[in-house]
Amino acid sequence: MRYHFCLLSLFLCFASPDNEVTMSWHEGLKLTWNDFKGPKNTKSDAVAVTASGITFSYAVRKSNSRIVDFKVVVEADFYPEKSWVVKELADDYILAHEQLHFDITELHVRKLRKQISEVKVSQDLGGVLNTLHQNMNKELAEMQQKYDTETNNSINKEAQEKWAKFVAAELKKYDDFTPKRQL
Repeated sequence: MRYHFCLLSLFLCFASPDNEVTMSWHEGLKLTWNDFKGPKNTKSDAVAVTASGITFSYAVRKSNSRIVDFKVVVEADFYPEKSWVVKELADDYILAHEQLHFDITELHVRKLRKQISEVKVSQDLGGVLNTLHQNMNKELAEMQQKYDTETNNSINKEAQEKWAKFVAAELKKYDDFTPKRQL
């Protein structure tokens, strides 16, 4: 029996070093085991760990000290140097489980982009955007945990297939908010 655990790491773009290596989610990007470059946690029984999160930043335009416009960048990022694998125990099935963690991050990025597209300019814009980001990070963490629980960290193949179909359908539902349609 192979055990697999996933670590979800959420990073604010301001909290991670500028020189940190990231891979941003885009259509057609499929992770490979070569992308998992971090050192194995010797205290873990996991075969692989995926670190991904929502990178978020915004800028405002002011006129006469009042906010009149804003631009937001929201991306799903994978952190190769914080993700790791025990290659001799890994296979394509586990890699697909890890890819789905990254896809779940992208799903939440799209949901956040949708919410941001509905935000109206206000003088509390920063507070509104930060609250949306924090709430989406919480929702993302809850879904990642639910995914691992229901799939028993990829061991339950029926649940794994169910989740793969669910996430694909959800990504399609939010297709208008893909990276190519950045806010």
